[in-house]
Amino acid sequence: MTEADFWKMEEKYWTGGADYARSVTRDDAVFVFPYPAGILGAEASMKGLEGAAPWRSVTFHDHSFTRQGPVAVLAYKAQAERDGEDYTALCASTYVDDGDGWRMMSHQQTPAAVADAGA
Repeated sequence: MTEADFWKMEEKYWTGGADYARSVTRDDAVFVFPYPAGILGAEASMKGLEGAAPWRSVTFHDHSFTRQGPVAVLAYKAQAERDGEDYTALCASTYVDDGDGWRMMSHQQTPAAVADAGA
């Protein structure tokens, strides 16, 4: 996969809904979300997506990408919107090619209001 393919995959992770997210997430993935969600395993994170409206749109800024063999890390600032809700966060996702294709191993979000507090 090219770097552009990874960014497309990441965008679809935000906008593609629970079924898509589940299809590209490892069973042992770890998610770090703002309080009160906190640290979640894959199953808990996927259950949280069920019934939730996917983000209508997301744009990525301040891209950072690195890949070493079967591991790729994307870090970025996300601006997302859904049903009148605007959300900005600093994010990082790790994908691993585990033999069944590239799948998410971890994802972390820090809301920009918290991330920008010291700026």
